[in-house]
Amino acid sequence: MNYIKVAIDRSRTTLNILVVVLLAGIIAYNNIPLEANPDVSVPVVMIMIPHEGISPEDAERLLAKPMEIELRSIDGVDEISSHSGEGVARLSVEFDYDSDLDQALVDVREAVDKAKAKMPSTIEEPIIQEVVAAEFPIITVSLGGDGVPERVLYDHAMALRDELEGIPDVLTARLQGHREELLEAVINPAQLEQYGITNVELIRAVSNNNRLIAAGALDTGRGSFSVKVPGLIESRRDVLNLPLKATDDGVVTLSDVTRIRRTFKDVVNHTRANGAPAISLEISKRHGSNLIQVVDSVKAVVEREKASYPAAVEVSYIADQAPDTLDQINTLQGNISTAMFLVLTVVVAAVGLRSGMLVAIAVPVSFLFAFIVINALGYTYNFMVMFGMLLGLGMLIDGAIVVVEFADRKMAEGKTSREAYIYSIKRMFWPVVASTGTTLAAFLPLMFWPGVSGGFMRYLPVTVFAVLLGSLAYALVFAPVLGALFGKSSAEDEKTILYLNTLEHGDATTLGGITGAYARLLHFAVQHPFAIVALTVAVLYGIILLYLEQGRGMEFFTSVDPQFSGVTINARGNFSAEETRDIVVDVEQRIFGVGHVKSMYTRTGQRGLSFSPGGGGGSTGDTIGNLFIELTDRRDRDLNGVEIQELHRQQLRDIPGVRAEVVKQEMGPPVGKEVQIQLTGDDLAVLISEARRIRHYLEENVEGLFAIDDTTPVPGIEWQISVDRARAAMFGADITTVGTAVQLLTNGVMIGQYRPDDAEEEVDIRIRYPKDERGIHQLDQLRINTLQGLIPISSFVKREPKPQVTSINRVDARRVMLVRANTAEGVLADDKVKEISQWLESADLDPSLTVQFRGSNEEQAESMAFITQAFVLALLLMGILLVTQFNSFYQALLILSAVIMSTVGVLLGLVILDHTFSAIMTGVGVVALAGIIVNNNIVLIDTFNYLRREHPDWDLTDVIVRTGAQRLRPVFLTTFTTGFGLLPMASGVSVDLLAREVEIGGPIASFWVQLASAIVSGLTFATVLTLIVTPAMLMLPQSFAGIGRRLGALFKLRKTALDG
Repeated sequence: MNYIKVAIDRSRTTLNILVVVLLAGIIAYNNIPLEANPDVSVPVVMIMIPHEGISPEDAERLLAKPMEIELRSIDGVDEISSHSGEGVARLSVEFDYDSDLDQALVDVREAVDKAKAKMPSTIEEPIIQEVVAAEFPIITVSLGGDGVPERVLYDHAMALRDELEGIPDVLTARLQGHREELLEAVINPAQLEQYGITNVELIRAVSNNNRLIAAGALDTGRGSFSVKVPGLIESRRDVLNLPLKATDDGVVTLSDVTRIRRTFKDVVNHTRANGAPAISLEISKRHGSNLIQVVDSVKAVVEREKASYPAAVEVSYIADQAPDTLDQINTLQGNISTAMFLVLTVVVAAVGLRSGMLVAIAVPVSFLFAFIVINALGYTYNFMVMFGMLLGLGMLIDGAIVVVEFADRKMAEGKTSREAYIYSIKRMFWPVVASTGTTLAAFLPLMFWPGVSGGFMRYLPVTVFAVLLGSLAYALVFAPVLGALFGKSSAEDEKTILYLNTLEHGDATTLGGITGAYARLLHFAVQHPFAIVALTVAVLYGIILLYLEQGRGMEFFTSVDPQFSGVTINARGNFSAEETRDIVVDVEQRIFGVGHVKSMYTRTGQRGLSFSPGGGGGSTGDTIGNLFIELTDRRDRDLNGVEIQELHRQQLRDIPGVRAEVVKQEMGPPVGKEVQIQLTGDDLAVLISEARRIRHYLEENVEGLFAIDDTTPVPGIEWQISVDRARAAMFGADITTVGTAVQLLTNGVMIGQYRPDDAEEEVDIRIRYPKDERGIHQLDQLRINTLQGLIPISSFVKREPKPQVTSINRVDARRVMLVRANTAEGVLADDKVKEISQWLESADLDPSLTVQFRGSNEEQAESMAFITQAFVLALLLMGILLVTQFNSFYQALLILSAVIMSTVGVLLGLVILDHTFSAIMTGVGVVALAGIIVNNNIVLIDTFNYLRREHPDWDLTDVIVRTGAQRLRPVFLTTFTTGFGLLPMASGVSVDLLAREVEIGGPIASFWVQLASAIVSGLTFATVLTLIVTPAMLMLPQSFAGIGRRLGALFKLRKTALDG
């Protein structure tokens, strides 16, 4: 290890490099964007195909199926799902997580272009959108006010949208709660009848005079000239002057038979902010931008524009993520500071102030190095990155502790600081590299976690990787240089020097204190290795049996106290927009009555709000509205978020005809409801029947479930106009004539579009009947102009009510229905899934159906499968490193035995703390623990090999006891620092040293408690065992050899006796 001599001799160069790393780290830290959650790109592309007035059955047949056929040919597609509803077909294309989304978007656009040729020409342009976490609104700005005209709010909202989208880091500012503009031509039926103009003639005349005509060009031989025939409507005046019919008195124009006005489309949905009607702007930031800075920029623009608004216009901010994100980051940073203080207090107490400070410098150096790596990778600074640093805090000083502690002992023996640190690196280089390498080997497989869960969790191993690489560089290069320059032995009194000499050359069992007691216990264990190993196996087996008997089961992800909540409102019936609004307002008022509401954002209609960046929820066919609720600061209320949500449920339980469902904010990967049963088949009637049967069973027979729903079509009524074609032909009418007349009675006939100077988007031009002549009763009285005059359509049309199909869902070209439910507090979804599975096996469902559990159960199974593979792969990688280091299969297996002990220790911790096994959090803890716990054994066995090599004449028992006694302090320190740093989190307590705040069961502590407690419990249990069991197992080969020799001697004596 001659490099360290060069580094110490060129100490100025080494220190300059250290300063450069620190400065680069500070710059990187200031440049890293802040976010609450990891910026995970969900590999999903959404396609929306609007078609005015199309039924769900026709949308499935004419829109969804042709699109599915083309999409199936794209490489990398994992799943295609479609939702065919009234007036629209929506398709979701899910790709493999590692697919190139840019290429996927190109492929989807090409598939859409091909499919359009197979669809009706009357469809609107399909809308293609990529689903990314960044599109989840970071803040919503609402404009409202009593008595403010809708046009005023709309104009201000449009202008504000343009200003906000001008901010470089703002991706979109989506307008919600507004009605699209419309140029409406209201027919005067009397005038139409007077001029003898039929409905079909009216529509045809308008359409024929609103066309883009490519007239071409003329080549005269002396030049080429383009020919233009202006035919598009460009202004309101153009619409008024459209000719309909020529008579003896002149030309009848559209203005003669209609009244034209620029207005808004009919109300379909309502948006409300804090209990009042409003137009809202949902702001989404760009990928990789700083959430806090973007929100500040948005507020600055809004405040500037607000100054020019009328006094009656009220502006408010809703669902502002910045305060919660800042609070979360500051709290976690405070916990890191607390952990740092606890760890360094222990280190200084153990090795002295000078050596302790030398170890302490490893923390900022490693963290700042990690910031350089994170910034270079384009990652954001979120809570996963911060916990990776908190997790790495205890581990990053392990190498520095081993190097500094060994050098400290050598200085106590009389070596200079330079000689001591050179010898320390020579002696401890490979143990430090091997221990760090095995830790990295444990985290390495986690970096390749597939799917959305992997994208979410990947930040953790990457951060730990960066921190440990920085700590390795510090321990092997910078710490020895600093120690050689400023180091001084902390052991100068004769008593301490005598203690160290006894450890090196004397009998450790004669020492007093903890070290002497441990040496005597170790001497006993080494004398009885078989008993120690047998007892250990029995203890491990007993703990496993105890966990199988007393364990609380498994869950996918941890749940925390919510800061945001939501309510999905469901009601069955053919409600008007106003009736829907009234129902939602009633729910609003009940929520406000509970209190603890900071802001509330409400939308009516089926296209609801998502309560997680991935929006894992989804709506049912009877969803009529959604509420997004931001709770007041948890420090200012006497109830936690879960208790408030329970009060919401109680308030909303007794609304007649309404099912209001409180929706939890999802932390971690979005999965939707906890229990999801998917039925797949082709027969819609069978699907509906069996889905309702399963739902009925869940409601009546399965306890611990609530918010049970299904995606079967909601019972409703639709009017079917059946035309007798033969009779219609007798009157000179046909399907087109009747259809046009009915359209004029409902939404109107769109005859074209035009773009006014003051509008960014094209405005529809629609012709329809006056409001007092629209309605169900008018269908029977509707008359149409034919060649035989005005004929009532009731002469050849039959109007009858039919059951309405609200929507049809498909997955991978097959129809599906979902039955979903949430579990009550304290009830595990995994247990309910097993209970339901048992019933399904004996339920005798229709054989044409396929049943599958989706949602968290599916994600949990996939996560556990990967974590198991990662665990095995980590063990193999560590095994290769250990065999390379020690050149012994037995010693490698001996070191890895600590992994079994740590895993069993995690199970014991789960039983004692009454925690569930989280597929992600506890699973990651077990894998991470595998890399941490072997470090103790590496240090022990390396010292054992060194002493045996240097002192071949020593008795094996003395070598083992001396090994344990010498390495007790560094093993204790490395274990204690890792466990002590995470202990507050493992206890469910957030201790923020910077803010001087202690919080029990807060969102930060409760989020990480499962992972932290897994590491602390497994580390504590395994360390206690390995300090006894590993030395005893080192004695096993000699004990077996001794037994073999004794058996051989007995056999020889017996043979001699027989021969005699």
